[in-house]
Amino acid sequence: MTRLIARTVPHRAALLLLALTPLLAGCGLRPLYAGGTSGAVARTLGSVEIAPIEGKGGWLVRNALHDRLAAISGGNGPHYRLVVKLDDEIMGIGVRPDDAVTRERRTLRARYQLFDVATGAVVMDATAGSDVGIDVASSEYATIAAEDTALERLSQIVADQIITHMARKVTADPAVASGTR
Repeated sequence: MTRLIARTVPHRAALLLLALTPLLAGCGLRPLYAGGTSGAVARTLGSVEIAPIEGKGGWLVRNALHDRLAAISGGNGPHYRLVVKLDDEIMGIGVRPDDAVTRERRTLRARYQLFDVATGAVVMDATAGSDVGIDVASSEYATIAAEDTALERLSQIVADQIITHMARKVTADPAVASGTR
């Protein structure tokens, strides 16, 4: 009996999901990258120039952004310029009675602005960021390596957040997608 119930529950859930799928069309759900490389999002993101960003974290974030945008570059020259300012902070959060730090939190925050190259107008002004915990090892080398690895991961996360937010802005504001803003 339990074997029969175990088999029918996933089937019922799958059938219910399948039956509810047509309702998504009524809610206005659209794929973010609709149109592939010729869609509005790809065309707009492919025309973004990234300004140099200060520091090691800046270098990592800029490269991560460039990797994502270069994959969809349109070749029509930049219509937008992305300016990013980073705040990278490491703070001790775990402290032993002898005041030795045992855990750190590395936080990477980005304030970014997207400018229209033709007019100089700010199209978007937003922030992105993330943090990660780091165990402080007895070896200073191991701790430094962990801090560097954390910065690399945070740079990827922040770059993904920036790209996603720009893509959502393009879909929400047709003037940005058409390049008239």
